[in-house]
Amino acid sequence: MAEEKNLIEYEDVRQRIADLSQKVSEMADYIKITERRNRLAELEELQSQGDFWNNQQKAREVIEQTNAERAYVLPYDSLVKTVEDAAVMLELAEMEEGQAQQTAFSDALQECSKADDYFSKLRLQSLLGGKFDQCNVFVKLHAGQGGTEACDWVQMLYRMYKRYAEEQGWKIEEYDNQPGEEAGLKDVYFRVEGPYAFGMLKAERGIHRLVRISPFDANKRRQTSFASMETVAEINDDIDVEIKDEDLRIDTYRSGGAGGQHVNKTDSAVRLTHLPTGIVVACQKERSQHMNKEKAMNMLRAQLYEYYEDQKKAEMDRFYGAKSENGWGSQIRSYVFCPYTMVKDLRTECETSDVNAVMDGNIQPFIESWLQMKAK
Repeated sequence: MAEEKNLIEYEDVRQRIADLSQKVSEMADYIKITERRNRLAELEELQSQGDFWNNQQKAREVIEQTNAERAYVLPYDSLVKTVEDAAVMLELAEMEEGQAQQTAFSDALQECSKADDYFSKLRLQSLLGGKFDQCNVFVKLHAGQGGTEACDWVQMLYRMYKRYAEEQGWKIEEYDNQPGEEAGLKDVYFRVEGPYAFGMLKAERGIHRLVRISPFDANKRRQTSFASMETVAEINDDIDVEIKDEDLRIDTYRSGGAGGQHVNKTDSAVRLTHLPTGIVVACQKERSQHMNKEKAMNMLRAQLYEYYEDQKKAEMDRFYGAKSENGWGSQIRSYVFCPYTMVKDLRTECETSDVNAVMDGNIQPFIESWLQMKAK
């Protein structure tokens, strides 16, 4: 009886490996792995040239493109290797006996599980085929209805996205923020740098709703507050966006917060207002006014590009995001802390009761479910 059971288990694993091998073949064609491997080799050859860093902006673009191709090639190579290793372990299990046989069989199962993980990662990558999905992203969080509670909610969301970025191996660079009157943040602008940062975080664009017992209410009443999240892809220099000097108002002001005596005593922060569209961007991160202006201009170029694209296509929610009221009835996701715990995405019905894990950055299931919905 035990031998019959072992035979069934072996056949199940053998079939699982066969199915994974078929998926490997299909995935290779779907993601055009040969083309990506050739492109990666070309980019790596560029980086090996002695004058590579002579143009730092171009060098950064090449590095970003290299990382984007590696995000496909490395998981694919790992998938191939784990499937091959699983087959080898299963063959070894069939030749061994006793404890050695069980060890080899367990190793084959572990390799199959690893292969499933790599396949899931590649499947996610395959959903990120938008024009700017591989780009870095500018993000703005803004407090909506809810007063001080909404400002605190912005700060909580900011922490959540920073934790998520850390898990992805991305870099966050804060550009500007406006503190709340009592606590939290009214607004915060930041840039996320990493492979497919825009492609992933565009899933988070919209109104986020919080329900909890407010720590700012002496009567401990349940409060509902809102915050908006906006994303704009950081575009490359080869995409032309005309910004006329006469259309631009440049304001300088003193940087806030920590940063040393130099920062606090000079007007190094820069705010740019594009008069025809009313788009406003700001940066106070750098000590140099020139550097702050350069970063703000990059952000303005990105926002203007998407604004003009929306106008040409008459689809105001294609890239820039549909404008909606930052309050009741407009939310994409609800975060409930009381009287029960639940985070639910109202677009995809994806939900979890582990609200603490979500606030610690575990938002990947929501992002993946949205990307899968959009791909259908």
